[in-house]
Amino acid sequence: MLADNKIWVAVNDAGERIYLEPKYANRHGLIAGATGTGKTVTLKVLAESFSNMGVPVFMADVKGDIAGISAPGVTSEDMEKRIERFGLADEGFSFEGCPVTLWDIYGEKGIQLRTTISEMGPLLLARLMDLNDLQSDILSIVFKIADDNNLLLIDTKDLKAMLNYVSENNKEFEAEYGKMSPTSIAAIVRALVALEVAGGDKFFGETALNITDWFTYGSNGKGMINILDSESLINNGKLYSTFLLWLLSELFERLPEVGDLDKPKMVFFFDEAHLLFNGAPKALLEKVEQVVKLIRSKGVGVYFCTQNPKDIPDGVLAQLGNKIQHALHAYTPSDQKAVKAAADSFRANPDFKTYDTILNLGTGEAVVSFLQDGGVPGMAEKAYILPPQCSFGSIDDSKRDNLVKSSMLYSKYYESIDPDSAYEFLLRRGVEMAEAAEQARAEAEAAKIKEREEKEAAKAAEKAEKEAEREKAREEAAKKRAAKSVGNAVTGTVGREVGKNLGKKFGKFGKTLGGNVGASLGRGLFSTLFRSK
Repeated sequence: MLADNKIWVAVNDAGERIYLEPKYANRHGLIAGATGTGKTVTLKVLAESFSNMGVPVFMADVKGDIAGISAPGVTSEDMEKRIERFGLADEGFSFEGCPVTLWDIYGEKGIQLRTTISEMGPLLLARLMDLNDLQSDILSIVFKIADDNNLLLIDTKDLKAMLNYVSENNKEFEAEYGKMSPTSIAAIVRALVALEVAGGDKFFGETALNITDWFTYGSNGKGMINILDSESLINNGKLYSTFLLWLLSELFERLPEVGDLDKPKMVFFFDEAHLLFNGAPKALLEKVEQVVKLIRSKGVGVYFCTQNPKDIPDGVLAQLGNKIQHALHAYTPSDQKAVKAAADSFRANPDFKTYDTILNLGTGEAVVSFLQDGGVPGMAEKAYILPPQCSFGSIDDSKRDNLVKSSMLYSKYYESIDPDSAYEFLLRRGVEMAEAAEQARAEAEAAKIKEREEKEAAKAAEKAEKEAEREKAREEAAKKRAAKSVGNAVTGTVGREVGKNLGKKFGKFGKTLGGNVGASLGRGLFSTLFRSK
């Protein structure tokens, strides 16, 4: 709770208050401890304190009980003892809830939270789809091709269409972008289908989250606490951690530099933080470390919540100036080593041994170290965490549904939008190419038909010409035969007449002479008729 314009988190063994200075709250923090040691209560105490200060908060609800921060707590015998023990009544302690907006990437227990394929980027997508180095490089190239051609990658069908397009036309891209094996692209497509099965078809799309919508306040001026329901999401560790890392990256990229402020602009709680780093490639770890280092200058404080500090890489752990360490157990040599590492990360306190204290902490107890004046780490102190003003438990379905639908952002993100993007463009391109191919095929077929018809017409003309020539020849032959026949007839008739007349005068000799004369006259007549034609 707030006291003296500071966040009162706990009291030490001497009954002294332990504060987190708001101006150092964006130096990040760590909340660690074994299951059941009180981490969730500590998260609620910090979150509601930031909200009361007017600082928006983001939290992931992996067990379903964080949403109870929206409802006021209730009194009980144990709670009354704690209020009296900490002297909270004198500070005006009262049970009250915080303004809450519930989100869910599946759209079932909160407002639909979406992002686009382009905004997620190839690096995070490669991890999300568990791609190898070669496949990751190809995915980056496909993103580059999409950018160079002004193709929007909004949802999974856009990326799938783009991958298939590059695979089918890889020869065209090879000279400029390098070789991309169709086999590797096919493997990426299969991984993308698996992502769709895991819910990618729901959380990749429009309307995508506008991160500025998180910088809102309740009617009483309290900072809005944005809670991502993660009960189902946590079953897919890579999906959960990658999505939260994207949210953190969005804050880093969208917010302007503000330097040191009196209080943070926003506080981001990353629960089950070990999932972010398990099996993460070097490039991703470097990105996380860079974001954590630089995002403080944007006024954002990041608090990692995990079971053991060893879950956090040293480069990131070194950036976490505010630490709350709940109990750890050391059943094995490896556990003992981890507890010792956790103890050594604190500034030593001569009044107790940090290692032994961590092993013997009870529920709601912790070893605490917050940054002091000048950003110097405070000495480790055994602390007793204050109770929250909100409910310890969760909320029922009716309360949850009311919170979701009463939010001003519900209508903005309720319906999904399918804009004109890479899928639609490539679909049109395919249709246009198919139509062009069909038109070319039809034109080629028409040209073939025309050519065939022209050839047939030429053959018919040639045949007709030959037939005409043959007909002419037949006519000439017929004329010759007719002329010859006439000649023969004339020859016979003339010969007989001449022979008859000469025979009367000269006898047998006269007939022969008449025949010869007739034949000669007939041949002359035939020749004359033939030449005349």
